[in-house]
Amino acid sequence: MDPRRYDFNFDKYVFRYLAAAAAITLGVGTVVYHVVEKFSWLNAYYFSVITLTTVGYGDLSPHTVLGKLFTTFYILIGVGIITTFITMMIRRRGSKLREKK
Repeated sequence: MDPRRYDFNFDKYVFRYLAAAAAITLGVGTVVYHVVEKFSWLNAYYFSVITLTTVGYGDLSPHTVLGKLFTTFYILIGVGIITTFITMMIRRRGSKLREKK
C-alpha cells in the first residue's frame, strides 16, 4: 500500500469529521444564543461566527449568566475546532494545487 495514498485517505476522513464538528459547533452556538439570549436566528448565527473566529466586533454580547458561561466554554472548545478545520482546509487546498503541477 502506498503510504501517500493512506495519508490522503486519512486526511479526507479527518477533514470530513472536522467539517461536521465545525458545522455542529456553529449550529449549537446559534441555537443556544437564539434560545438563551433571545437573538434572532441571523444574529445568533452571526454572533457564533464572529465569536469563534475571534473577530468580536462588539455589536452583540451575551447578557444573561447562562449566556456568558456558555460563551466562555464555547470559545475554549470552538476556537480550536474552527482553527483546526480552517488549517486543514488550507492544507488540502495547497496539496491539490501541488498535485496539479
